[in-house]
Amino acid sequence: MFEGQTPIVTEEELLTLREKYTFERNRRLRKDGATQYRRAAGEFGYYARDPYTRRSDRKPRHDSVEALVIGAGFGGLLTAVHLRQAGLQSVRIMDEAGDVGGTWYWNRYPGIHCDIESYIYMPLLEELGKVPAWRYAPGAEIRQHAIDIAEHWDLYRDALFQTRATRMEWDDDAREWVVFTDRGDEMRTQYVITSSGTLSQAKLPGIPGIDEYEGHTFHTSRWDYDYSGGTAEGGLDRLADKRVAVVGTGATGLQVIPHVGASAQHTFVFQRTPSTVDVRDNRPTESAWAASLQPGWQQRLMDDFLATVTGEATGEPLIRDGWTATARLQRQYMSGRDREGASPDAAVTDEIADAMTMNRIRARVEQIVDDEATAEALKPWYRYMCKRPGFSDTYLQTFNHPNVTLVDTADTGGITRMTKNGVVVGDREYEVDCIIFATGFEAGISGVLSGTLPVVGRHGVTLLEAWRDGPRTLHGFMTHGFPNFFQLGYVQNAQAVNFAHILHEQARHIAAVVGRAREAGAVRIEPTAEAERAWIETVKRTAHDTTAFQAECTPGYYNGEGAVTPGASFGPGPIEFHRLLEGWRRGDMRDVLVPAEVGVR
Repeated sequence: MFEGQTPIVTEEELLTLREKYTFERNRRLRKDGATQYRRAAGEFGYYARDPYTRRSDRKPRHDSVEALVIGAGFGGLLTAVHLRQAGLQSVRIMDEAGDVGGTWYWNRYPGIHCDIESYIYMPLLEELGKVPAWRYAPGAEIRQHAIDIAEHWDLYRDALFQTRATRMEWDDDAREWVVFTDRGDEMRTQYVITSSGTLSQAKLPGIPGIDEYEGHTFHTSRWDYDYSGGTAEGGLDRLADKRVAVVGTGATGLQVIPHVGASAQHTFVFQRTPSTVDVRDNRPTESAWAASLQPGWQQRLMDDFLATVTGEATGEPLIRDGWTATARLQRQYMSGRDREGASPDAAVTDEIADAMTMNRIRARVEQIVDDEATAEALKPWYRYMCKRPGFSDTYLQTFNHPNVTLVDTADTGGITRMTKNGVVVGDREYEVDCIIFATGFEAGISGVLSGTLPVVGRHGVTLLEAWRDGPRTLHGFMTHGFPNFFQLGYVQNAQAVNFAHILHEQARHIAAVVGRAREAGAVRIEPTAEAERAWIETVKRTAHDTTAFQAECTPGYYNGEGAVTPGASFGPGPIEFHRLLEGWRRGDMRDVLVPAEVGVR
């Protein structure tokens, strides 16, 4: 899959490379850091409008359900499925979008595919008797799969869409949550599960003059096909007479830009930091392989992939791709078993391997891009896991088209400003008819964590007040003082690059805990303060300190745009974490199950 051999990098060459990385990092540092993006819902204006589903009026709901799942992406769907399997009948999924799918509802831009093999990314394939048509499935297939999950497990029955939760309050007398929404709803539920913080809030750059621009604009998560023409497969014929600016060259830009570049009269690509662009090698699923699959195939593939990327695999990987080929490099940023007690010699060995990989990726740019200056600007000068790795067989080739211009903004800290006619970088203005923001989503920021969805627990204390000195959870899911409330996501647990697999394990765990509570007749699921403190200490004791690595990285969402903060995840990695959860579930769960006769702990 990976062509060419790269010479070994010496330690002397590492010193030169470190200096180059530091220079390139410093070119891109901004004083405003992560605040360079607009975040408040009101700031997004028409960018937040749903172009896919017409908003429908309805009467406010004043009803009760057994469980409310906020967020209808894969995490919310999987949780609802497992809650149904645990015996709950009235499980309501709720989302601001017009249907299920989460990120895959919003992202419908040209070229969209998953970048984890669809056989392990799309959950519950075997249960639905499906094998994806492509190695990396297109967004439409993934979105339809989410719909199929909701239909198969009858999740549409109680669902509410185009609805945003605005406040949640625990009613201690009734032992249930009261949830308020922007549609005037006041619902009651025994359990609340939030799964809305992975990739749900679009990012829009706070560029001076952005509101003065008089041309057409949209965010890639709200793609305007009425303006561009075409479909997610391309053919954007209405751009043929348009000068188009695309802002952003991350994972979204890698997929969008080839289609815009092929269709627009002229395409200007505004880049702050180039992505790594390795071989993608997408292809249709081989029918003989699909026919050979035996029961349990998807779980075996998921488990093997997870073992490979976390350093627990002992044999050859079942999946060979860009992720498994660079697994050890990924663990410089992610947790994994082999990061425990790593020696200084191991760190240097990793850095040499990192440099070899990055040299190969930079050499690929030279091999593909004809113009020397453009090729130089497209080379990524940083460690491999400073940014999310990218894969494409068409992106770099796009810059060989005469109607595509790369505009490097590193020396100006990004786009300088916008005018009524276009985009200004430094002293040069680029007049364009349309600006497309391929700037992605906030990572891991839900309404709960941002404060836009206040969660009021026992004694009137909000979750953010309880977390004023940092997150306080048991296993990342439950918090003392907030009964029957669970969160899926990144906080104080263990992660891996196939986040759909991680969400599935989290959903299984939460549903199993709820099932045990119902069997035991417990009225509340709430960790004791002692259990919570013990888990926080476990996370602190085991977490890998990646701050030095991140501090040397170019600014991006992995390192908070340069404002590095210590990590707070379970250091031994997700496989060991899942073993820990399984062992804990085999116990009596007395540290979370509260019988009816027990008062406040």
